[in-house]
Order: sequence, then C-alpha cells, then structure tokens
Amino acid sequence: MPEIDMTVTADDGISLAGTLTLPAGPGPYPAVLLLHGSGPLDRDGNTRKAAMNLGRPLAEALAAAGIATLRYDRRGTGATPGAWRAAGFVGNRQDAAAALRALRAHPAVLAEAVGVVGHSEGATHAMALAAHHGARAAVLLAGYAGSGEDALRRQARSVAQSLPAPLRALLPSLAGRLIARVKKTRTDVARVAGAPVNARWMRELFVHDSRDDLAAIRVPVLAVTGDKDLQVDPDDLDVVRRLVPGRTEVHRVPDLTHILRRDPGRPTLASYRRLLREPVDPGVLALVAGWLDRNLAAAPARRPATERTIPS
Repeated sequence: MPEIDMTVTADDGISLAGTLTLPAGPGPYPAVLLLHGSGPLDRDGNTRKAAMNLGRPLAEALAAAGIATLRYDRRGTGATPGAWRAAGFVGNRQDAAAALRALRAHPAVLAEAVGVVGHSEGATHAMALAAHHGARAAVLLAGYAGSGEDALRRQARSVAQSLPAPLRALLPSLAGRLIARVKKTRTDVARVAGAPVNARWMRELFVHDSRDDLAAIRVPVLAVTGDKDLQVDPDDLDVVRRLVPGRTEVHRVPDLTHILRRDPGRPTLASYRRLLREPVDPGVLALVAGWLDRNLAAAPARRPATERTIPS
C-alpha cells in the first residue's frame, strides 16, 4: 500500500500537507477525499488530546478495494501552517474543494471517478462537494440534515440527557448563551466566558443549512449514523433519504456512537476516552469500502487484477 506525500495549494496560497494512499497494482485508480470533523484535526482525525485514528484504517480498507485516498492536515495542525481557530466554516469547505480539484488532477487518479468521504463537519462539506464541486459519490458519516445552529442546540439537549439530573437543564442553557454571545462577535477569534473560541467558524456554521446541498446532489450517496450518536440525530437519515434526488443508501447502525465505535451501554461523552482506545468499527469500514467499490469504481478494466469487494 504505497503512501505519497501530497501538498494541496488552497485558494489563498497556503499549503495543505497531506498523504495520498494508493492501492497495490497498476493505476490510475478511483479515489476519495477524506474530510474529518470539527476542531484542530490532522490528516488522521487526531488532536493532541484525542486520537480519532480514522484516516489510516479507512485508507487501508479502501486501498484493499482498489480505491486511493487523500487526507490532509487542517490549517494550524500537523504540517499545515496557520491558526485553526481563525479558519472559518466556509474556508474549510473552500480548502476541501481545492483538495478535491488537486486529487482529480493527480496522474495516479481516475479524474472521472473521484468521490468524498466526510465525518461529522466533514460530512457537511462532503454534501457541498457532491452538490456543487463534481464529486462523483459521497459518503456521509454522522452528517446532520438541517441548520448548524439547530444541530448544536439538539446536540446540547442530547448530551445533557447523559448527565446527572442536576446538570441536565444546565447544558442547553449554556449552549443558548454561547450561541447568543458568538452571534454578537465580529472577529475570527473571540473570547467567550474567558476562553478563546473560533467565532467566525461558529457564526458561519450557525447559518449553514445542509438541506440545501442535500437537495442538489445528483450522485450516489451513502449516509451512515449510529443509533447511539449523541451529537447528530440518527433520524436525520430519513431527511437525507427524502431530500437527495440521486441514488441514496442509509444505515442506522446499532450501538454505533459519533466517534464510529460501538458501545452497548448508555452513550455518554465520558465514554469517548475509553472507546477511542478501540479501533474504528470494522463493520463501518467494510460498509464504506464495499459501497464505494460498487458506486465509484467507474473503470473496472483499469482496476488491479486482484480485485476484492469487502462485504457489508
């Protein structure tokens, strides 16, 4: 499984450092761009305090199915310069669009067979790339359908239900205050309750409604959300299925949490530290790889001879 250092030049000239993972055997290959969730995440979805470790296992699963993967360090993380708190939600989408163009132009990639896989915030950008930027297929892992403000308020209510009774009413109230304070800001970074927050990103997230992009997608879509997801409403899968005009497949995975690990117990944010010591759910990886093998591999004659479909 060859890996190549790949740098993407963003619209403003900044260099996004990434890794292009290629399947074994002759190319060119179908390919996907991997987009991670919110925060200072590197190309594998990791921060200094928490390791999602999604990038490499997904790239390995897709390489086994004959599909290349590009993943990159977000601004201000890994080998990419910049300040992540100063990067806006719209800017993150523009960076993703630049990465998609660069991936499509790479000589090892079939330009007509380039899709996108997004998790959490990355799923909202994947919707936009599929609707407006030529991605030929989209995989939405824990992607919400609605406005960013509504998604944040719902997340606060959901997380609150996992807290002790005296705290259940507190978190939604705090979330409401945070939203109100941030709406009044005008700078990229602002201090709220004494802590710096990425204010521009939040303001742009609040007003973005992912349903507009979903309704404009004409390419195949796979949407996967766990029924134990605290941060995204699993019922949004029904909205995705209803809005996307193209071929759509949705999976509400039993016991799957927002961080793509299964938890048979009651889901809480406190369980994330324990769950992150486990690998990404292999069933999810197999589902994604198998679906992309069927829906993105546009030129089977140019695939490696030892072609393999991972069962879902």
